Amino acid sequence: MGAAVAVLDNAQSVTVLCHVQPDADTIGSGLALAQVLHRRGVPVRVSFAEPAELPASMRSLPGIEFLVPAGAVPATVDVLVAVDCGSAGRLGSLRDRLDGARTTLVLDHHRSNTRFGMVNVIDESAESTAGLVARILDAWGEPIDRGVAHCLYAGLVTDTGSFKWARPGSHALAERLLATGIDGATITRTLMDTHPFGWLPMLSRVLATAQLERTAAGGAGLVYVFVRQADVNGVRSEEVESVVDIVRTTAEAQIAAVFKESRTESGHWTVSLRSHDAADGTPGVDVAGVAAALGGGGHRYAAGYSATGAPEPLIAALLAELGSPAGA
Repeated sequence: MGAAVAVLDNAQSVTVLCHVQPDADTIGSGLALAQVLHRRGVPVRVSFAEPAELPASMRSLPGIEFLVPAGAVPATVDVLVAVDCGSAGRLGSLRDRLDGARTTLVLDHHRSNTRFGMVNVIDESAESTAGLVARILDAWGEPIDRGVAHCLYAGLVTDTGSFKWARPGSHALAERLLATGIDGATITRTLMDTHPFGWLPMLSRVLATAQLERTAAGGAGLVYVFVRQADVNGVRSEEVESVVDIVRTTAEAQIAAVFKESRTESGHWTVSLRSHDAADGTPGVDVAGVAAALGGGGHRYAAGYSATGAPEPLIAALLAELGSPAGA
């Protein structure tokens, strides 16, 4: 914590970069830091490479005024902070801004983090990067006011799946943030339980194609779906991201995979992996290791990677990494 505090305390200007296809943990962490830096009189910008616009569910987060388009991020800055990014590649087209920073600081909780900053504060035991930022603010002596608490709670509630995957200290942090007067129920509903009607027919099309490979990963089982370009016309990116949370509920499989085709490049996919422990308590498959072997990374029970090609060889590659041949 001390290393991060030293960097932030001496910063003359700051760029905060969030990962591509941002979720509420990366955006909430970035905007929380921006609000604190601004009240200290430090010029600060927050940005992400893609998509072009922030998902609608996050547009009510305090500090949104510090968010700038990727093209408006300066080439040089005193301090560049990457939040919730496991590797430089997660910055997308903005990764070149690392070269123009006097100091780079990485704040993250992914076990697979590549330590690509000059200063790296990585806590894989943290349930969210927002929780890590809260501890940094405490070490810095900076108060967590209502606006900052709102952003941190957004990251906390989403990365714990509404506290389904809470860790020791998660509920204590939530209570502290709620005590500032934020409306936790509304924040959660806006981020996780509000979808346009178009989400329903998209789910109908996609879930109807779900496949189950019972023998994958030594019998742990894999359930998977492909979300193709034609499935997502008129549907926001956050609706597509939500598919994995439904697929993962399959009782017959401990592992879930959702292949999401790029809206602009046919045959280019981002893959979300999820796993859970067996009913008898046996630890679940380490999907971070699987994702890393396929060029990605993440957490033990939530990870991802990118891939190119037709569905059949993509599934074959995943099954091979899981230890089960396609069609077994």
